[in-house]
This record gives sequence, C-alpha cells and structure tokens, in this order.
Amino acid sequence: MPATRPLRIQLRTLGCRLNEAELEAWARQFCRRGCRIAGAGESVDLMVVNTCAVTAEAVRKSRKLLRRLKREHPGAQLVVSGCAASLDSGELGAAGIDLVVENPDKDRLVEIAAKALALPEPDIRAPEADAAEALFARGRQRAFVKVQDGCRFHCSFCATTLARGAERSRPLADILAEINAVAPAQTSTGVQEIILTGVQLSGYGRDLPTRQALDLAGLIDAVLRETEVPRIRLGSVEPWGLPDAFWRRFEDPRLMPHLHLPLQSGADTVLKRMARRCRTAELRRIVDAARKAIPDFNVSTDIIAGFPGETDAEWRQTMDFVAAVGFGQLHVFPFSPRPGTRAADMPAQVPEPVKRARARQLHELGAALKAEYLHAQVGRTLPVLIEGENTDGAGLFGAGFTPNYLPVRLRDMPADAVGRIVQARLSACCREGAALEARVDA
Repeated sequence: MPATRPLRIQLRTLGCRLNEAELEAWARQFCRRGCRIAGAGESVDLMVVNTCAVTAEAVRKSRKLLRRLKREHPGAQLVVSGCAASLDSGELGAAGIDLVVENPDKDRLVEIAAKALALPEPDIRAPEADAAEALFARGRQRAFVKVQDGCRFHCSFCATTLARGAERSRPLADILAEINAVAPAQTSTGVQEIILTGVQLSGYGRDLPTRQALDLAGLIDAVLRETEVPRIRLGSVEPWGLPDAFWRRFEDPRLMPHLHLPLQSGADTVLKRMARRCRTAELRRIVDAARKAIPDFNVSTDIIAGFPGETDAEWRQTMDFVAAVGFGQLHVFPFSPRPGTRAADMPAQVPEPVKRARARQLHELGAALKAEYLHAQVGRTLPVLIEGENTDGAGLFGAGFTPNYLPVRLRDMPADAVGRIVQARLSACCREGAALEARVDA
C-alpha cells in the first residue's frame, strides 16, 4: 500500500437501499482513517463491493461487477460483503477476492479490513460536520441511513432473511447522531434529504429493550423533532403493522409523501403461498388511508411474475388489482428460485417464457400507470432536490425528484443548483413518459 499519499478507495454496491446505506457508512469510516474516495478515472488502491442476492440475476451481476473491477484495477485489493458474499461466497471466490466480510460482520467491515490491510487508525479529532464529504465524493446528494437490519418473517421466496438474519434495530441515539452528522443544523453544506432504510422497516424497535421501546412512528417523530434535515423519506416498508395514526406524520412537510409498499402479487391465493402477511384488501385499505390523509400521496410497489403455481386466472387478478390501485411505479421481477427458500422447491414451477411474458405485460401496465400519474402533475409548482446534471436530446438538465418521488428534468438549471431544493414548475411529461419536464418557477 502506498505510504506517500492517502489510500484511494472505490466503493460499489448492487441491490437495495440498505446496501447503499451501509456503503455510505463505510465511506465515512474510511475517510476518518485518512483514506480518500477515488474519483472517476483515478487509480484505486482498495475496492469495496456490497453484493446482492435477491435474485439469481443479482448474483450474476455481482460476479460480473467483481470481475470487471479486477480487470480495471488489477493492482488493487478487493473486499466483498453483502448477501451474495454470505450466500454464494464459493461462486464469488473465483473473482480474485482478497477479503470476504459476511453480513453478520458487515457493520465492522472497515475495522476488519483495517486489521487485514494495515490501514491507519481513525482520526477521532476529524469534525463530524465533514461526514457529508464522503457522500458528495461519490456523487450522492441524498443520504441513506440504516435504522435496522434483518427480518423475523420468512416469506417463502425470500433469500434476504437467510442472508441477513433476525431483526436488529439501531439505537435511536446512533441514528440521530448519524443524521445530524451528514445534515448538520444551521448550515447549507450538508445533505438536504435522508432516507431511513432497513430490511423490515415497519418492525423497527420490536427487538429493543423495553425501556428503549420505540416503533417506526416514534422513530419518525424523533427524527422530525431532533434533527433539522429538510427532507425525510422512508425506504421500502412492508405493508403490515402500520397504525391508522401513522399517516398523521406526513402532515409535516419535511416527511416526503411517498411510500414503497411491496405487495408481490395481486392474487390472495398466491400471497398465501408466498407466506405474505398482507392480503389485497388490506393493502388497498392502506393505500386509501394514505391518499385520504395526504393529497397526491404516491405509492409504488414490487410484483413477482410467475410465482410457482401461478395460474392464468391468478395472473389476471394481479393485473386487475394493480390497475385498480393505480400505483405510481412498479418494480417487476420474474420469479427467481433462490437456494434454501421454500419456493425454490415448490411444485408447478412456471416456465421461463411464461414468466418473461407476464413480466413484459406488467412492465407495460406500469409504464402506462406512471405516465398517467406524471401527466396529472403537470402545471404544479413543487420543490425539487437537484441531485445532478445529465443530458438528453433536448440538452442539459438538472435531475431531481419531487416530494412524492417523481423524476424531474429541470431545463433552466441555475449554476449552483446541484444539492439544492429548487421551486420548479412542472410543464410537461417528457416524450418517453419517464419524467416531468420543468423550469425554475419565477
């Protein structure tokens, strides 16, 4: 390892927002040890990858990324963690990995890597206000904050529980300290938005000692009360265990009016085989309650196409239910049998061509629903966090999101707009129906 300059680190992740939150924490810890996050095109001394195993395709992408990084940086050492490293470490081993840190130890990844690679001791004098710098160095304007890990439930298709284990909630004090470090009060140098994330977010606090007992609603209350970050989002929330009073939290304009509620199927018979704890009527009740409490509340969801035993009639129920609810966005996954899960050994596995055809149908429906939702927003003026710059056929634009998580292309972007919240007038839906065109509101 070079001694004349800071160690240059490249951090990469695949999969969920929780993986991103863990990567951000590692970035801050590496920087406290005098390391530097490498910029685009720079040589790299150490690569750290957080892998995903939610589907067989995610594992394939993880292996592909590892091989590519080793080709691009043959002299760099490679540290790997994440679900694929825990469940498929044997398959990943051929990628030239120097150190594997499995999920139970990933919160200590930097400490473990430091001992194995002889990294410097952390500088405890480094100001906490600099915590956002590691985030900005990776081109991120939103901070993902991990509030819990693991899940007590065992959906029949899910490998995440196998990889991440039982529920573990972070203490409230640690969460608040992290938020205030990356989004310090009374300054514009920190991040403007944080996302609270976990595997089973709605179960936050169930494992904490009685004297510290706190649920998700109480966590949100504390974050609103004891931090000054302008925008707060929730990551994926399983659609159960949410009390009716939960929606009142969204009356605070700092809590963004969007939730991702994974449904997985619109047929109750399939949901039963999946061992899901929510049925379609309950999901519809939750969505209706959210929309009644907060106008233009946006709900997105996950759907698995071709779950074992899924009949044509059950698939039609899913298509009809998705259309009736009118989700703002769909994440569609053809069923992928994961070793060790009950669904992998279920009878009546759906043929691959049928799974792909159903996924295409749902993608088309999802695109139509999203375009309809976007068109309904045209003419409004909303605050948009500009997260970066990009170009398309119409030229340069600032890329960002509205409070209800709709993508925006801001055409007359001020020079210093990246990282700021800008009042934007939504003027049109872009040609491909994927985002809203906007201009700064005068």
